Amino acid sequence: MPGRKRKADTTTNTNENTSTTTTTTNDEIEEPENQSLEYINLTTHTGHFGSNPIKLNWGAQTAKERGPVIATVKHGGQRNAIGAHSGGYCIYTALAVAAGELNPSHIPNLSQTAPVHDFGPYPSWKDPKKIVTIDPWGGSVTQVFQDYYAKGYDIRPTIAVTKAHIDFPEIKEALRVGRLIPDGNVLLPSGQTVVTKAAIEPVWYLPGVAERFGCSESTLRQALFKETNMMYPELLTRTDIKLFLPPIGGLTIYIWGNPETISDESVPLTVRVHDECNGSDVFGSDICTCRPYLAHAIEECVKAAQTGGNGIVVYYRKEGRALGEVTKYLVYNMRKRAEGGDLASEYFNCTQRVAGITDTRFQALMPDALHWLGITQIDRFISMSDMKYNAIVNSGIKILERVPIPPELVPEDAQVEIAAKVYVGYHGGDAYNVTEDDLKKVKGRS
Repeated sequence: MPGRKRKADTTTNTNENTSTTTTTTNDEIEEPENQSLEYINLTTHTGHFGSNPIKLNWGAQTAKERGPVIATVKHGGQRNAIGAHSGGYCIYTALAVAAGELNPSHIPNLSQTAPVHDFGPYPSWKDPKKIVTIDPWGGSVTQVFQDYYAKGYDIRPTIAVTKAHIDFPEIKEALRVGRLIPDGNVLLPSGQTVVTKAAIEPVWYLPGVAERFGCSESTLRQALFKETNMMYPELLTRTDIKLFLPPIGGLTIYIWGNPETISDESVPLTVRVHDECNGSDVFGSDICTCRPYLAHAIEECVKAAQTGGNGIVVYYRKEGRALGEVTKYLVYNMRKRAEGGDLASEYFNCTQRVAGITDTRFQALMPDALHWLGITQIDRFISMSDMKYNAIVNSGIKILERVPIPPELVPEDAQVEIAAKVYVGYHGGDAYNVTEDDLKKVKGRS
């Protein structure tokens, strides 16, 4: 029967998603349900027959005590998370199934996919308040949940860690003019840099997210339900399930240096937290400082790694201040067509008029990625954002120095952005000082 515990026994199981043949006593692990994929259940309810989610204790001291995140479609009432893996890309999975290109019962072969570096566990992993948007064990599921795999559970990683060579034109230019010197380890003679990188999908612990925003869990669930046009009824009907895999982009962490020493405060650490800007980061649009600041941060990270420290860029998928690219372009049009021109004094007002709010990135959730890395101190923070700085410091991480973008790197049309941001509180250091009169004079092209 679904959810029935198996009698205590000792079994030898071989599973392609476990690193070894394991001998386990599995009396505490329930048999996995294998729900018919032809059956469609519109929603489920707390305490309803067949609803038997795998126990999950967020912030527990060990992975075994915490339990795995079960969010695949195969285990029916044993799911302990609302939503689907891969964020918004789950829609493409559905298209592949609908087109007959993907067998919905496929279970990934994860036998050669383990992280190239094992992070943690750090004290922050065991604090339910430090990390509420990432499964800290999400990259090591095949190691720490081998007993579940041996039983036949379909558990998906939410973190993947690999190595790469990064080919960034601005780094090659820094090498050409002599600002950087190749060392053959961090920076190659070709101009490529060597990094460890981690891709992370969001896993939200709803009570913790609600606490970050100062609202009740019920209020958060209702807002998520309503503003997704009622896509996830279990947000309301399954209050016993505390995890939510939101249909949003995740983040990528790029590391220059030695990942082993990131959490060591005696090793200098340079960090930039960067929010996605496709127009600038990829295509070089000059209306903002995003790519120039990103390029500057990468150069500073390389320098840090070459001198015995580490450099990190955390890249969040929060396009257009998490308002989206369409909204961002609408705002661009309003700015450029405004009476009097594209004025720094109207920079934030235009966004407010279009979106009803100036920013939905909500940096209170952002430090989770830093806590996943075990970071307790940042020596050089490559950012002017007061919101990011405050969120990181308020989460318990020390920042010793804030580094603004060098003025010579700010594109001409981005002077509007930089002036507006410095005026409202962004850290300009000695490089920037914007008065109210200055704000009224700074104007972008039409």
